[in-house]
Amino acid sequence: MSDRPDDPDIPLAPFPAALPVSPFPPLEGETAPYLETPDGPVPGEGVSADPVVATAPAPAQAPPAYGVLPPSVLALGRFAFPPGEPPDDEGVAARDRRWTSRILVVAAVFLLVFNGVSIQNWSSQQAPDWMTTTVRRLADVWTEQMALLGADQPREVVREAYERARDAEWMGEKE
Repeated sequence: MSDRPDDPDIPLAPFPAALPVSPFPPLEGETAPYLETPDGPVPGEGVSADPVVATAPAPAQAPPAYGVLPPSVLALGRFAFPPGEPPDDEGVAARDRRWTSRILVVAAVFLLVFNGVSIQNWSSQQAPDWMTTTVRRLADVWTEQMALLGADQPREVVREAYERARDAEWMGEKE
């Protein structure tokens, strides 16, 4: 199942029946009753002579590190939730239209909240008629409400910084 011959084969079944043999053999003279092969305990290894260690319960297995899943859970995930077919051209186009429409709505709401003064400026530049008068009045009320919330402050800070930079005397400038 692997391109590299050194890697152990990991079964694709939902729950692997046997774990592969550990690639780390015990050190010389180490007694490790917990080391097992697929056929049973490691031959020649005995149980510790210390009665406290021999009768002590096995330590609880530490939980896996964050983001690391045991192979049985990964296999279960592949079994329970197989990957779907890749979307066709129509599905990709629909996904792109949804993404674009969401971005446009977010940008419009952002500009409406933080740059409502532009609507006032635009409506005051238009010829007076029923539509522009209505838009101007709505924009006046909207900007007053946004000013109460403090949403006009970022625009004012940027505008003031621009005016300071424009009015500053730069080196090499002749009057």
